[in-house]
Amino acid sequence: MSHSTRRNFLKQTTGLLGVAFVGTAFNFPKTNTPLLSFSTLGCPDWDFQRIVNFAAESNYNGIEVRGIKRELNLPNCPEFSSPKKILASRKVVEDKGLKFVGLGSSAALHYGDLTKRNKNLSEAKRFIDLAQQLNCPYVRVFPNDFPKEVDKKQVIDLISKGLLELGDYAKGSKVKVLLESHGAVVHSDDLSVIMKAAKHPNVGMIWDIVNMWAKTKESPVKVYEVLKDYIDHTHIKDMKIVDGKIKYTFLGKGETPVFEAINILAKSGYKGYYSFEWEKMWHPELEAPEIALLDYSKVMNDHFKNI
Repeated sequence: MSHSTRRNFLKQTTGLLGVAFVGTAFNFPKTNTPLLSFSTLGCPDWDFQRIVNFAAESNYNGIEVRGIKRELNLPNCPEFSSPKKILASRKVVEDKGLKFVGLGSSAALHYGDLTKRNKNLSEAKRFIDLAQQLNCPYVRVFPNDFPKEVDKKQVIDLISKGLLELGDYAKGSKVKVLLESHGAVVHSDDLSVIMKAAKHPNVGMIWDIVNMWAKTKESPVKVYEVLKDYIDHTHIKDMKIVDGKIKYTFLGKGETPVFEAINILAKSGYKGYYSFEWEKMWHPELEAPEIALLDYSKVMNDHFKNI
C-alpha cells in the first residue's frame, strides 16, 4: 500500500472509528496494581469473544493479540477483515474496560535478501495500519537471527534500518514498533547497539526476560541498566531445564530470575504492561489456558502486594 493510499485509507477508517470512540486515547490507566495482559498465544483455540470475556473476568487490563483461532496473520482474521468489523471488535474490548495492548506480527528484520526483506516489512506495515485502527499502541517485530554466512555488523545494520523504516511508516500515528528480544538476538550489548542506531519516537523494545536469560544468563540488573531507555513492554514467563530441555512452568515454579526483573521494573517506575506469554500454541502439552492464565493473574497481584 502506498503512503498516499494508506493515508486516505486511515483517514476514512479512523474517522469512522472516531465517531464511536470520541475522547479515547492510547494512554494506559493509572493504577497502583500491575497492568496485566496476556498473549493469545496462550489460548490458540479460543474465539475472540471468549478471549475478551476471560480477560475481563480474570483481573486483566489488556490483551496482546498473537493470533485468533490459530490465524497469525491478523488482517486475515474475520474480526479485523473490514473497517466495520474492526470497529465492532474494538468496541467489544473497550466495552469490557480492556485495551488492545499489542499486535504480534511475525515480521523479522535480519534478512538481506530483498524479496524476504520486503515481505517481512510489508507484513509489519499492515500490522501498524491495523493497530492504528484498533487504538493499539504497539506492534511487535523480531530481530531475529545472526546468519553464520553474514557479517554480524551487517545484520545489526539491517535490523536497525528495518526498525527506522517502520518507525517512519508509523510516524504521525500513535503506534510504536517494538523489537522483541528474541531468537539469536538476545544479548543486551547487541540489542543496545541496534536500539541506539534505530533511535526514533515510534520505535521501542519488548523485554522478554526469559528469552534473554535462558541463553545469556545475564542478570536482570545488567539487562535493565543497558536497555532501560528502550523498554516499553514486557513478556513474562517462567521455565526450568529438565533433561537438558526447556520446560515452561507457572510463574514462580521455574528457575529464572523473573521476579528479580519484575521488581526492578516496578521499583524503577515502569508504567507498561506485564504480559504473560504462555506458549500453548507451540507447546500443546502445556496446561490449559483457563488454568495458566488465571494462575498468572493471581500470582502477579499477590506479588505486587509485597513490593
